Amino acid sequence: MYYLGIDLGGTNIAAGIVDEKLNIVAKASVPTGAQRGIDVVMDDMAALCKKLLADNNLTIADMAYAGIASPGTCNSATGVVEFSNNIVMYNYPIAKVLSEKLGIEKVYIDNDANSAALAEALVGSAKGASCAVMITLGTGVGGGIVIDGKIYSGFNHAGAELGHIVIEKDGRQCTCGRRGCWETYSSATGLINMTKEKMAEAKDSLMWELCGGIDTVSGKTAFQAKRKGDKAGAEVVDMYVSYLACGLTNVINVFQPEVLCIGGGVCNEGEYLMAPLREIVGKENFARNSDKQTTITRATLGNDAGIIGAAALGL
Repeated sequence: MYYLGIDLGGTNIAAGIVDEKLNIVAKASVPTGAQRGIDVVMDDMAALCKKLLADNNLTIADMAYAGIASPGTCNSATGVVEFSNNIVMYNYPIAKVLSEKLGIEKVYIDNDANSAALAEALVGSAKGASCAVMITLGTGVGGGIVIDGKIYSGFNHAGAELGHIVIEKDGRQCTCGRRGCWETYSSATGLINMTKEKMAEAKDSLMWELCGGIDTVSGKTAFQAKRKGDKAGAEVVDMYVSYLACGLTNVINVFQPEVLCIGGGVCNEGEYLMAPLREIVGKENFARNSDKQTTITRATLGNDAGIIGAAALGL
């Protein structure tokens, strides 16, 4: 038996056929084109799934169910996305719509970060952990919590919005409406903004040469500059790591997970990022004197986490 896992992203819709051991047998993707509206996006999602099945000589009858990892507040009990701002949805019955378009009876949904965390907990970097937390560093800071193999999302399905922990009172404006949210400092977006601000101050910084200009700054710019001995680049990286460590310490102090895994493009810096993070958290977390310490590691499933997590929602 197979499961159909769908990762509804702001850039792409990815779908995969997943076996009983949660291995991806085949996958495909199409651009989301969210600006066209959710109804058109759902048409493309259904068409993608049908083509994926046909290309692999399978039918919808071969699928036990379908799962959707979606942005926003996802009511897993009703199959409704209650609110999503990136792909605009208000009380949208996404499970019912896909069920009708594909002719499949069972469709499960959950938040995309929650789904990715579930995948890491089942077959990824947090496999075997009774309590695992995943943090994703992207446009924002996503969070997912898995306890005893189950997603924790609060009584109203809006839990685990860890990026909206405030780490600096009255700090940077966040898109959620608050100020000083963790994601405004520790997301890839936050890193880029800090890099641009430092470049505006340090006109002689190597960062200008590395990125070619203020409009082409990336999350790599400051790290590349620090590696080459650039003082301004080092200041950005050190500041970024300190903010990221602050939020991670807060999360660990609340949940004390066995494993905290971090995903997203910033993690491609590897131990250059992870080693100083572990050092700071090791000094600051409340249980620092305990024999048992949270393992802080990189997520291992990459872009496949959403597909695998979606496929696991009905297990």
